[in-house]
Amino acid sequence: MCTNFKVKPAQDGSIVVGRSMEFPVGIPTALAVLPHNYAGAGAAPQGKSGKGWTASYGVVGMSAFGNPQWLSDGMSTAGLSAHFLYMPGGYCTYADFVGDGKDLGELDVIAFLLGTCSSLADVKDAMADVRVWGDDPGMGFAPPCHILVHDKAGSVAIELHADGIHVVDNPTSVGTNAPYLDWHLINLSNYVGLSAEVPDPVKVGQMTVTALGQGQGLMGLPGDYTPPGRFVRAATQITLSDQPKDSHDAEITALHILNTLDITPGIIREPAPKGGFSDEVTVWDSIANLTGLRYSYRTVTDPTVYSVDLSKVDFTKAARVQDISWQGSFVDVTVE
Repeated sequence: MCTNFKVKPAQDGSIVVGRSMEFPVGIPTALAVLPHNYAGAGAAPQGKSGKGWTASYGVVGMSAFGNPQWLSDGMSTAGLSAHFLYMPGGYCTYADFVGDGKDLGELDVIAFLLGTCSSLADVKDAMADVRVWGDDPGMGFAPPCHILVHDKAGSVAIELHADGIHVVDNPTSVGTNAPYLDWHLINLSNYVGLSAEVPDPVKVGQMTVTALGQGQGLMGLPGDYTPPGRFVRAATQITLSDQPKDSHDAEITALHILNTLDITPGIIREPAPKGGFSDEVTVWDSIANLTGLRYSYRTVTDPTVYSVDLSKVDFTKAARVQDISWQGSFVDVTVE
């Protein structure tokens, strides 16, 4: 499971996107860099060829299984971000592999889009000439997904329906998991009464009832970790939070919202492939600053936030991966 959102635009126009990756720990993950002239090729069954492309933009993001092209999250030098979110329960239908030069494995899509597109209009055009098939990257199955993409002006959800690919405009810029986006947008109507203000006292018979404390206006805000609950919680945080002043303030706001989605290890468990149970946790968080071209992340066992300034990355070098920190602690302070 995962959550993705765009912070409200800062006063200086800065646009920042946050994302949490909720999943059992175990998928090999590393920081990846794809050069601006990257020659990509979609995954294909043995002896066949997938879709090829040549990138125009450099890309930084989180990759899986040691393959820098298999991105689950990332952003480009064009100020575009894309995010692979789990989509189980029959809400993802992969196409059959055909071999006509249009086939991409599900984990190839982000590298293709971020490397070749500079806007959501480009994304829509690109996806019109793509077929997404289910490729097992080493998990024992092809992970069902939908892909959320943001530029500075808007957001879309790429959904894989039985009748083909749907690129859906997302007016909220929020995404979680199943069901499809249209259901989540309708569900928001159940929460229009949420407010940052404490409600006024009300008269009940001869008794005046007052709020017990601050936060009463948010009574009914979902606190669970289901996709609908996280969607409403993220949308509410974005709507009611103060407008950030600048780029840095927007990144801090994204971090605060991500904190409300963090899963403490042990409170959600699911059957493990080899028996027993695995904890579902917030494996990592990312923050994509589309205006400042900065990609930041932290991991489940290291609370430090690490940042990559895309303007300082050498995008002429070959595609590569770099280890991320899974061991961190607090910063010691000397009291004088």
